[in-house]
Amino acid sequence: MDIEGFARRALKRYGEEEVIKLLSERIAEIKGGKAEDWINWARATVIEVKNAEKSSKYPFLSYYKSKVRAGEAGVGSRGEGDFYVHSLIAEVISSTKVSGVVSSRDLDDAGVVRIPESQKLKYIYVAVDGIHSRLSEFPFIAGFHVTRAAMRDVLVMNALPVAVFSDVHIADDGDVSKIFDHIAGICAVCELTKTPLVAGSTLRIGGDMVIGERFSGGVGCIGVGDRIAARRHSAPGDVILLTEGAGGGTVSTAAIYYGRPEVVEETLNVDFLKACEPVVRRKLDVHAMTDVTNGGIRGDAEEIARVSGTRIVFDGEVLRKIVNPRVMEFFEEAGIDYLGVSVDSLMVICDESVAEEVKRVVRKAGVKIYEAGTVERADGEKDTGAYVLKNGRMERLKPKFRESAYTPIKKVVGEKRPENYEEMKERLRKAAEEAIKKKDELVKKLSQP
Repeated sequence: MDIEGFARRALKRYGEEEVIKLLSERIAEIKGGKAEDWINWARATVIEVKNAEKSSKYPFLSYYKSKVRAGEAGVGSRGEGDFYVHSLIAEVISSTKVSGVVSSRDLDDAGVVRIPESQKLKYIYVAVDGIHSRLSEFPFIAGFHVTRAAMRDVLVMNALPVAVFSDVHIADDGDVSKIFDHIAGICAVCELTKTPLVAGSTLRIGGDMVIGERFSGGVGCIGVGDRIAARRHSAPGDVILLTEGAGGGTVSTAAIYYGRPEVVEETLNVDFLKACEPVVRRKLDVHAMTDVTNGGIRGDAEEIARVSGTRIVFDGEVLRKIVNPRVMEFFEEAGIDYLGVSVDSLMVICDESVAEEVKRVVRKAGVKIYEAGTVERADGEKDTGAYVLKNGRMERLKPKFRESAYTPIKKVVGEKRPENYEEMKERLRKAAEEAIKKKDELVKKLSQP
């Protein structure tokens, strides 16, 4: 429960004393004891909220209100809505006068900066991933999967991971043992890949203002190398290779909340890392690599086609093979569209002359890999995008507003875009523009002698 948020909303509807009474009752429900025991806490919260409201009128303490909620905009749901918000984030970042060799504007999952004055290594690669929001009560696998995800993002940029760092957030009533369990999950991947966990931060979510047991956080990975396999390098004539994947945090979440915990076991592997590492270490001449996570093959293929200005065409029969059979069986039982959910398959895009060697080294690592499609020249901007060939027919493979509904709650929420989405987009764009303006004002002010 967000105590501060509750008080802020309630003060708009009730008098101050009524809010203090209501808030003390809510706190007692979670913390225990009687409402009277929490009166002083509630009263102090109201004082802070009222003072914060005054402070929010000052420059740099206020922000443009788009009046678009994160949930209704699809933030974090890995579909059309989420992609649009991320495109605006990229615009805010791109407005700065400094930029990496590869940055968020390229829609890759890791950024790249050049190492100054280095004779051997050219680049530092940085990636960060947040734990799955529904794995709060399962901190070990949350740590395992988020670490694997961050390392994947570095590897697919054609770099070797050298260090990992973590950021842990736990709500006020969360059991401290969750922290240890989570770190152990991180360290399992670190030990299996011989990549050290070197730094981190541990904080309470909202300090004293968020009560409950919610657990969240993220893991970052640093890599080094001298080559880049960015999505924009995909070229007409390239072959698309895909490994078999069993999913990670998303599949684990789906299995848990459908009452199929045995499926989680399929996800506990480092197959992706084993498949990708030899491709990077042998410096095979691949054009692009990615992990099939960002809203599934629908989302990743669409992004690749957009940044490279090409048509991505998949063989529909082969696509089914990229999902672990046990996981695919579960998807079919639960009615989950495998094309729109994260399955953690490695996608390699390369020239046909390199494809056989990629397949050889991946199979030697014990991972299945298939030739699943091709990159074609797009006939204008309207032709750019992803397609799948099924039964002799070409079908457009577009991301939905949200990724495939993979839990009972997500099926209730649905995958449709809101009717007023275009209006929401305009308000979100305005919010991004106002944020850039604020940044520019502060930079100008602090740059003056």
